[in-house]
Amino acid sequence: MITVAVAAVLVAIAVPSFRNITLSNRLNAAASEMVDSINTARMEAIKRNNYAQFCSNNSTENGSDTLGAQCTTAGTGAAVLLQDATKKTVFIAHAPEIKVTAPLQFSGDLKAVRFNGQGMGVEPDGTALGSSVVVDICTDKLSSDNHRQIFVIGGTIVQTQKSKGTCP
Repeated sequence: MITVAVAAVLVAIAVPSFRNITLSNRLNAAASEMVDSINTARMEAIKRNNYAQFCSNNSTENGSDTLGAQCTTAGTGAAVLLQDATKKTVFIAHAPEIKVTAPLQFSGDLKAVRFNGQGMGVEPDGTALGSSVVVDICTDKLSSDNHRQIFVIGGTIVQTQKSKGTCP
């Protein structure tokens, strides 16, 4: 009987902790996938000395040119790039394999980032990125560190940060 009581206490402690670890790992994996897409867009832009873009989930955020239009069909978080100098041929270089599904979700829209041949990231209209969040993935099932925010600092440095806040 004592063994059953001890086992019940251990299970009562372990299950919530295991759930938190699992959710935290899912947040980290989803954030890593988005960072991979951003880095792929940047590397392909440098490698081909042409433009590449990390796509937003909001079509108006992507821009209305050929590269922005391809983002609409490529999907959220994809890295698309121009293949030739005519700016007409576009292909998908990377599409995220880990989908952000419940209980994870995006907090707001992803910010589209367009990289030039030197690897400098700007908004699709050419303005500087500033210091705003590019991607914010969250869950309301964790009480702390429930956001993973991704920034592109100075147009070149990709940084991930944990934070706490409400998740819509």
